[in-house]
Amino acid sequence: MNPLFAGLFDDAAIFPPGNVPMPAAVSAHRERQSSALAPLAGPFVCSLARFGELAEAAAGGPPLRVSLVLPGPVAGPPDALPAAAGLEIAGVEGPSLTADGTLPTYTEIPCREVTATRVAALRDAGLRLKIRTGGVRADAFPSEAELAGALWAAVRGGLAFKLTAGLHDPIRHRDPVTGFEHHGFLNVLLATARALQGYEIERALADQDGRRVAAAVAGIDEVLVKAVRHHFISFGTCSIDEPVAGLRKYRLLEDPR
Repeated sequence: MNPLFAGLFDDAAIFPPGNVPMPAAVSAHRERQSSALAPLAGPFVCSLARFGELAEAAAGGPPLRVSLVLPGPVAGPPDALPAAAGLEIAGVEGPSLTADGTLPTYTEIPCREVTATRVAALRDAGLRLKIRTGGVRADAFPSEAELAGALWAAVRGGLAFKLTAGLHDPIRHRDPVTGFEHHGFLNVLLATARALQGYEIERALADQDGRRVAAAVAGIDEVLVKAVRHHFISFGTCSIDEPVAGLRKYRLLEDPR
C-alpha cells in the first residue's frame, strides 16, 4: 500500500450525513481493523457527549482508538478526559482547545482565518489545525482559493492539520443533488505536495480530471510522501467505503477481489 494513504481516513460514521447507529459503527470499524483495509483507517471519531454510548457499544471487544471531539477546552489535567476499558483516546479535536502536551490536539478555526500569524500561534502553543471542508450548507465549503491559502500557511508554518466533512470523493466535483462543490481528497493530497514545492496549489485543488490528478498523486516520490503526511495527517469521513472505492477506481489501491 502506498504510505501516502496510511491512516488517512478517520472513521466518523456516527456523524452526519452518515448517522450510523453506534453499535453498527463500532462493529464495522472493528471488522475493518481485522481486514486488509486496516492500514488505511485512522481512529474512531466520537463526540464527548456520546462517549458513554461508545463505551457501552465497544465493551468486551478488541481495543478501539478514539479521536474525541470536544465542545471546547476541558478544565483540569489530562486525566479529566473520560476513560473506559478498551478505549484509547488517541487525540482530541474541537474549537478553542489548548494543548496539554500528552495528546495530539487539533483546534478548529475557519478556513479563511488560517493565516501565517494564526498558524505560528498554534504551532507555538503545541497545537495542530483542524479545517472544515464541507457541511450541510454551501457556505460551509471553502473556495479553492481559501483552502489553497490555508494549506500554504500550514505547510509554510510547519503545522500539522486534519480536515473534516465533504471529502468522500477522491476528485473535486459538484454534487448533482445539492449542487455543492466538493473538494477531493486526492486533490488535497496533491495540493499539499504542491505547497511543499511552492507552486500551483489552487490549480491542484481545482482539477476535476480524475485520471490526471490520480497520475500526479501516484507520481509523488517517497521523500515528498513523508513530507505531505507530516502535515496532512488525516480527514474525517462518515464513509470509509467511499474513499476506498475511489482509490480503487483510479488504481491507487489494489482490489483484493
